[in-house]
Amino acid sequence: MKTDTAIASTEHETEAEAERLFRALLNVDCEPGVKWTYEACRGIAPLTLEINRLKRERNAVILAHSYVGAEIIYGVADFTGDSYYLSVQAKKAAAPVIVFAGVVFMAETAKILSPDSLVVVPDRGSGCSLADSMTGPELRRLKALYPDAAVVCYINSTAEVKAESDVCVTSGNVYDIIQRLPERRILFVPDRLMAENVRLEFQRRGVDKEIISSDGTCIVHDAFAARQVAEARQRYPGLKVVAHPECPPEVAAAADFVGSTGAMMRYVKTTPAPYFLLLTECGLVGRLQSEVPEKRLVGGCRLCPYMKMNALEKIRDALAAPRPDQIITLDPATSARAAHAIERMFALAPTD
Repeated sequence: MKTDTAIASTEHETEAEAERLFRALLNVDCEPGVKWTYEACRGIAPLTLEINRLKRERNAVILAHSYVGAEIIYGVADFTGDSYYLSVQAKKAAAPVIVFAGVVFMAETAKILSPDSLVVVPDRGSGCSLADSMTGPELRRLKALYPDAAVVCYINSTAEVKAESDVCVTSGNVYDIIQRLPERRILFVPDRLMAENVRLEFQRRGVDKEIISSDGTCIVHDAFAARQVAEARQRYPGLKVVAHPECPPEVAAAADFVGSTGAMMRYVKTTPAPYFLLLTECGLVGRLQSEVPEKRLVGGCRLCPYMKMNALEKIRDALAAPRPDQIITLDPATSARAAHAIERMFALAPTD
């Protein structure tokens, strides 16, 4: 039974946590057009305190992609960023327990790089339209059609697709890595739109590469259209438009800057402009609302239903007593072959 002193101490701890959360989330939308309030932060404070206690007890680290909810990023995450950054942190973590708040292919990558760690996901249903668009057997059939091609997989792919690939790439290093490969013919999977953007960029650079792609797309970035850019420029003079290379080529061509999630963050933080339109997932907008509240961000973003399957309650449960479906397990042979593609990426592009 708790004493009055223990109860008071707990209440004081909760109030302090609520204040911390509110300072971080003050300018962030908890849903479109609605900001976080102190009362909402007070409501989740006991849960973030519990998660952080469990994290210390289990010597765990929580990796969070920039697209998950801000309450996860600022409440419990140890590292937050894009796929490349989190891949590096997974490699460095050397933690017995890794909780990956993102999507399943990212947790698979963490398991590949940290095979001795227990890697868990808050929700096994957190898939990815890109990763789910291709299987290992499908890639093997495609490879048979182009036996002279170097097989390059975007990091947004399953472990079995990585295992069938020569090298893995991210949106931040895709151009540099492909340009360094000796093969002229490149089989790029699974993102058709990124492949088209790479093809156009190499034409601009005068790089002689033949890019063959599969047909996957990101359900968030595929939905943007060039007319949104034109309409926003009319409405907001001086606007800077920032897009991800998973967007359609006509959208990328209309943007002022195209880059990875991390590169987009850096661009907005360091570029003077009266307005910014971010054509990406809304989680990145939330991070910028928190970290550079003086920047004026105008509409445009879209929600990823898979990323939003992550929740504090699920993270708590995955830490306290992970269910079998939350635990990432990989075939050792598949994991070893996938690791080769990822390690080659690190060798060819040691920085993002």
